[in-house]
Amino acid sequence: MRPSRRAYGGKRQIHWMEVFAGEEAFRKFGDWLPQETVDAFGEFLVGIKGPLTTPIGKGIRSLNVALRQLLDLYACVRPVKYFAGVPSPVKRPEKVDMVIYRENTEDIYAGIDFEAGSEQAVKLLNFIKEQMPKEFKKVRFGAEDIASVGVGIKPISSHGTERLVRSAINYALRFNRKSLTIVHKGNIMKFTEGAFRDWAYALAQREYRDRIITQRESWIIDNKDRSPAMSVEDNAKAIDPGYDMMTPAQQAEIVAEIEAALKLMPTHGGGKWKKMLMVRDSIADITLQQVLTRPDEFDVIATPNLNGDYLSDALAAQVGGIGIAPGGNINYVSGHAIFEATHGTAPKYANLDKVNPGSVILSGEMMLRYMGWVEAADAILSALDKTIAQKTVTYDFARQMEGAREVKCSEFASAIIANL
Repeated sequence: MRPSRRAYGGKRQIHWMEVFAGEEAFRKFGDWLPQETVDAFGEFLVGIKGPLTTPIGKGIRSLNVALRQLLDLYACVRPVKYFAGVPSPVKRPEKVDMVIYRENTEDIYAGIDFEAGSEQAVKLLNFIKEQMPKEFKKVRFGAEDIASVGVGIKPISSHGTERLVRSAINYALRFNRKSLTIVHKGNIMKFTEGAFRDWAYALAQREYRDRIITQRESWIIDNKDRSPAMSVEDNAKAIDPGYDMMTPAQQAEIVAEIEAALKLMPTHGGGKWKKMLMVRDSIADITLQQVLTRPDEFDVIATPNLNGDYLSDALAAQVGGIGIAPGGNINYVSGHAIFEATHGTAPKYANLDKVNPGSVILSGEMMLRYMGWVEAADAILSALDKTIAQKTVTYDFARQMEGAREVKCSEFASAIIANL
């Protein structure tokens, strides 16, 4: 591998072993995901793969999802960064520099999804009807035609949330990122996504107390720094303008929050909190708007599965599309990790030496960085940046860049190598 040879003078090498999955595996072995492939990833810990074809609507679950679940790759990590010169639909794409930590094993992607009219769906709906009649009334057409309703279950646990958020905080601290935003839809799904938010905050405050500050804590402490004589009640009114209209119980909750934050004054006051990792939260739909209007306010993001799916692709569009969007699926406890291009298979371009290899190249960069080969990873980023700046690009960029030289997939890779 050229970057590692350049960076380490041949002292570090990667020994590649090819394994099969998807359409090619089915053609060769009659199995979309051979057990030997899963075993190889399990034994050798780290791997990289291209897009996989999964038949739609055939009762075969996504091969990507299967690998993530079989190896318990709970963190889907998606860095999104702009490379100068890449065509973008937004005015200031250079402000986009985020890393998304998307929970990989829970939420509706767990696959607990029953077809309308199936035995499982009818049985589950009848259970809700009998045991939780109030909730069953929320099933809009359940009473009229129970067999017409499909059902999915959205599990989110404290354990799943905590290990994801722990990984995101560790990443943010290791690479000196400025903030962690917990993205959720807790205003509607209070006991799943709302709980995700609450568990995330609790973990951050419990395990990283001397290195993090929550956004509300920063407001409280900053108020006290600016006005040392400020009372707890005045602080409450400052951070919650509707304080006077709250019930006594709600006011007591705010007062307790402020008193707890003020106990941090010796370690976080006097502006010390400004050097710490800011932990805050944001509603998912508002986030999708604000990553467009004020992307520089976001850094590392931790979110449940579905939100992360939307966010990562929406952000990729801002920096040039999924053609240069890398991804990694990681278990930071066991060490297992699979890095992958985030786009699909695009069969109409197969064997044409045409498509942009940026996504898989940047996934390789992620893999090297995960392995601790930071110098080699940096070399890839620098070479890719230089190649795009030279306007030597594949067709997807060339058709949008004035003065670009369109090259084949292999030629683009060769140009990157030349710029190492």
